[in-house]
Amino acid sequence: MNGKKYAAELIGTFWLTFAGCGSAVIAAAFPQVGIGLVGVSLAFGLSVVTMAYAIGHVSGCHLNPAVTVGLAAGGRFPAGQILPYVIAQVVGAVAGAAVLYVIASGAAGFDLAKGFASNGYGDHSPGKYSMVAGFIMEVVMTMMFLFIIMGSTHGKAPAGFAPLAIGLALVMIHLVSIPVTNTSVNPARSTGPALFVGGWALQQLWLFWVAPLVGGVLGGAIYRWLSDEPAGVVEGKVAT
Repeated sequence: MNGKKYAAELIGTFWLTFAGCGSAVIAAAFPQVGIGLVGVSLAFGLSVVTMAYAIGHVSGCHLNPAVTVGLAAGGRFPAGQILPYVIAQVVGAVAGAAVLYVIASGAAGFDLAKGFASNGYGDHSPGKYSMVAGFIMEVVMTMMFLFIIMGSTHGKAPAGFAPLAIGLALVMIHLVSIPVTNTSVNPARSTGPALFVGGWALQQLWLFWVAPLVGGVLGGAIYRWLSDEPAGVVEGKVAT
């Protein structure tokens, strides 16, 4: 029955990438009524909230390799399931970016050189922030994201509110870090657009794998130390 969990992760990460990156590519700067930085931040957060309620009971709704690895580091997810979850997430993100590309390229003036919501540092950072600044930002933000996920899904946390806490955390993360790296905290989300942009986006993609994974492990491990009471794994339960 694990196949259903992987399918849920694929669909969920598709939605996060398509809706989140789509808000940046299609709607952020639309003349007169563009949603801007705040709108993009909300789109990413809402994509997680909606999917957490839709598939949280199936797969745990990780949608992010850093979340999967961080939950494993925190003792809340079986290590043997990391690889298939990550593969499903990356496939979903690439599929989301592919559909977004087909739609976005249907507009006159579409240009991949504008970034296609890829993450970057240096000349490719929205605010021209350095590689070191970008690395630190991604580590810290992913660390705190995992800390919040671990706490809000703990057995003693208020029931039913985890998706809201996690989604709002992602909104806040984007509000702070979009100017620095265009916000990743998610290696799968970064990989999808980078494959279409190529060149600099692929060359800088390493940071958006390494930093979030480091941050995820730190966040999971710190929360495990802070509150080591058993609370169950975060991987859902497929009905038989």
